[in-house]
Amino acid sequence: MRSDNRPSRTALLFGLLAAVVVLLLIADLLVGSVAVRPGTVLDALLGRACDPAIADIVLRIRLPKAVTALFAGAALAASGLQMQTLFRNPLAGPYVLGVSSGAGLGVALFLLGAPLLGVAGHTLVQSLGIVGAAWIGGALVLLVVMGVSRRIKDIMVILILGMMFGSGVGSLVEMLQYISDEAALKSFVVWTMGSLGDVTGERLAVMLPVVAAGLLLSAALVKPLNLLLLGEHYARTMGLDVRYTRRRLFVATILLAATVTAFCGPIGFVGLAVPHLARMLFASADHRVLMPGSMLAGAALLLLCDLVSKLGALPINTVTALMGIPVVIVVVLRNRSLLR
Repeated sequence: MRSDNRPSRTALLFGLLAAVVVLLLIADLLVGSVAVRPGTVLDALLGRACDPAIADIVLRIRLPKAVTALFAGAALAASGLQMQTLFRNPLAGPYVLGVSSGAGLGVALFLLGAPLLGVAGHTLVQSLGIVGAAWIGGALVLLVVMGVSRRIKDIMVILILGMMFGSGVGSLVEMLQYISDEAALKSFVVWTMGSLGDVTGERLAVMLPVVAAGLLLSAALVKPLNLLLLGEHYARTMGLDVRYTRRRLFVATILLAATVTAFCGPIGFVGLAVPHLARMLFASADHRVLMPGSMLAGAALLLLCDLVSKLGALPINTVTALMGIPVVIVVVLRNRSLLR
């Protein structure tokens, strides 16, 4: 009887999560420093006659920010789930393993060097340069961590090394800040605080196709991820090309985590906490359920964080940390073997 009820329960949970995402997306369009009625927001979205100033606020400020939160939350959650399965580590994530720090180093090199290259004023070139630099930086760190994980099987050692890589990269970034000019330094410091509001329509046009490609690739990898749950040896005996799968997971993680970091800054805890929330919510280890569930939960969580940051005038990173830290504490307490 339980197995008969599980599909209907899962479908119900997906429906509820989707409804929550839609409601939070609508709330994110309504909430802000300027009060806007729901009917006016609808008029602006449909191109009907309304106050031009209100339409400008909705279409140029709130809508890009809400869409950014939607896709960034889904991207970070999907990349976190992939890394936790690949490394077979419940505390793995793009932020913890230093991937976000590597992407940050790439962005720092580009932003602090952009004035010297003469591209600081070109929005499209700057957007593409930021993304490319973030990809390279994040890829280098992830390659090193993956190489280490193949030789060292101890979970805590891999986590510590990932954090050390992140700290080392942070030191290099501080050196770059020290020698950079004032304008470039200000631009980078604002980026490090994490923000969903800096993604304009032009930048969104670059970010969305890349993140969408990463999400589609992640969805295509659910079967290999299920095989990797029981280890690489088992996956090989089932006919999985582990090396090829690892490369695809690597590409998906870079497309998702590094791109979001490039445009929104280093947003912590979403990639680490959301996959565990999805596991608890769906009571399943099947990635056919967990991957879309994590994407929806990540989108909902980041939209909620954006709402809280608006109401409390707080940086987005502060809100994600306050919401993510309790989940991490629960994960550590439920996996006490990690501490032994």
